[in-house]
Amino acid sequence: MDDIKIEELNLYEILEVDIKSTTNEIKKAYRKKALQCHPDKNPDDPSAGKKFHQLSKILEILTDEAARCAYDKVFKGKQEAALRHKELDSKRRKLKEDLEDRERKAAGKGVSEKTADQKLKEEIERLRKEGSKQVEEEIEYIRRKIQEEQEQSANFSDGTKYRIKIKWPASKGDSTNGGYTQEMLHKFLSKYGDVQALVMSPKKAGSALVEFKDRKAAEMAVDFEKGLATNPLTLEWIGAPPKSTNRPTSNLVKDSDFESVTFMKLRQAEERKRLIAQMMAEDEET
Repeated sequence: MDDIKIEELNLYEILEVDIKSTTNEIKKAYRKKALQCHPDKNPDDPSAGKKFHQLSKILEILTDEAARCAYDKVFKGKQEAALRHKELDSKRRKLKEDLEDRERKAAGKGVSEKTADQKLKEEIERLRKEGSKQVEEEIEYIRRKIQEEQEQSANFSDGTKYRIKIKWPASKGDSTNGGYTQEMLHKFLSKYGDVQALVMSPKKAGSALVEFKDRKAAEMAVDFEKGLATNPLTLEWIGAPPKSTNRPTSNLVKDSDFESVTFMKLRQAEERKRLIAQMMAEDEET
């Protein structure tokens, strides 16, 4: 992906900034664009990686004073030439092109343009060898930002996906509740995976809610668990069944993040209790 022809691109137009924009304005525009086209946020777009790489190369040029100066010289020269070219009609344009071609061959005209192009290429090569600390910092910023978004989405969304309603035949006055206790239900269900919460209705016989930690565990419970042969269970998803996700997870937590992660888990537990209680209340009303 190092075949990007910087000299042929309008870097300011791609970032949607003005040629007079400051370095901070350019970084801000880069972050906005980079977050939109990052490969992790566009797994179905095969060109996402190339777009992100191009943005990083653009940032590298426009945040390096010498490289930006060399690019601006070539860019402005081409703009001025294009403007002059546009002002000529087709016949005069052809005559002008022929004349300029003869002049270059005869007297070596156009040396300054070649020098400007060559200077830009030299600056691009220098950056390729030296690298850019500013670009590395911005790429790291984008990586952290996307990771935060993914973790936040996982923490506050995934937990709500794996809730199941459990029913079984039981009469209102049955002191045995159809033969099921909370401990018995937990034993039946936990063999499929971690049970995050299990609540039996205190008023409605033959009714409970369970929340699994993992999608696979919840799916297997719905598909296979029947409970007692003499009084089978019926398990149904609360809402639509969750779609399969392939998001990678990490078990590594930095010491500096432990406190915030612990607090987040506590908030999730409280929210889970509130939601389950709410669903149980709605279930009892039916």
